[in-house]
Amino acid sequence: MSAPVSRIQLKLQRADFALDVDLELPGQGITVLFGVSGSGKTSLLRCAAGLERTPGARVAIAGETWQDDAAGVYLPTWQRPLGYVFQEASLFEHLTVRGNLQFGLKRAQSTDASALSAAIDLLGIGALLERKTSQLSGGERQRVAIARALATQPRLLLLDEPLAALDNARRQDILPWLERLRDELKIPMLYVTHSSDEVARLADTLVVLDAGKVKACGPVADVLAGLDIPVVLGDDAGALLSATIETRDERWQLAQLTFNGGSLWVRDTGLPLGRQVRVRVLARDVSIALDKPSQTSIQNLLSCVVLAIGPDTHASQTLIQLQCGQSVLLARVTARAVHELQLAPGMQVWAQVKSVALVE
Repeated sequence: MSAPVSRIQLKLQRADFALDVDLELPGQGITVLFGVSGSGKTSLLRCAAGLERTPGARVAIAGETWQDDAAGVYLPTWQRPLGYVFQEASLFEHLTVRGNLQFGLKRAQSTDASALSAAIDLLGIGALLERKTSQLSGGERQRVAIARALATQPRLLLLDEPLAALDNARRQDILPWLERLRDELKIPMLYVTHSSDEVARLADTLVVLDAGKVKACGPVADVLAGLDIPVVLGDDAGALLSATIETRDERWQLAQLTFNGGSLWVRDTGLPLGRQVRVRVLARDVSIALDKPSQTSIQNLLSCVVLAIGPDTHASQTLIQLQCGQSVLLARVTARAVHELQLAPGMQVWAQVKSVALVE
């Protein structure tokens, strides 16, 4: 049985833009709020948490109404069962990790110690409990902050750019734990970022915001494969595929991935056969040929049909949407190439995939 959907409907006037959204979101999994700085991501998060009062708004999380001005319902922040994780972990330096977690539990007026124990296990911080927070790395601090938020058994977890203050090494340390949250928690999460890498790795649902308006919303693979958001994504425009590690070529240290549309060879990272993975194929790494190429260094060739042709961020470039089996790819080629190849929707072509990235 699927979880009840969440609804966030609100308007908020800012000095430089007006936030105006009406979102219907899944009742579990990670919904990423994506966009450039100043697009309204954090404002939306604060309104959902009740930190900013927005007249006329409606906020219903997993079937539970937190605000509905038309019905006279408004729960202040302290009455909303939510957890909030900021860019900075905001831990008490004079307390150990255990002390910080217990303080958070006490402040939440919760007596369910099992929830705290489950959060400690989920985030893998059992070995850190007796450490002072000054002895933690940035990634460890954020894991403790998330565990503290989960210990209150929230109905909604809000994460406002939780990796923004970390260097790349610490970011890579914590990403697997965030994936575990996505895969094991049965509550909805709103995750703010302007990192396309975090979108590809974590998002179930993607909401693209631009100047306070929703530019796109839907399953992450569908949104990323669309032609209507290249201005937001720029060089990061591309497709996200769900694939399975099918076989490996030990001689050349390669692994073959199969997806609903063909197969791709990638660098072998040692993941087990049968493992489900996400694969990111950037539009800039896909070129198009009318006939199947031969005697080429490019190992990944896919038979596709042109679905649509759209403008890119510069007039010299175009984005080509390609149907490959039941999957969709994007290719970035010049407008001159489109003209010279006489590309048009419905044409059978070959996609040459120069680079593929496993994102988990």
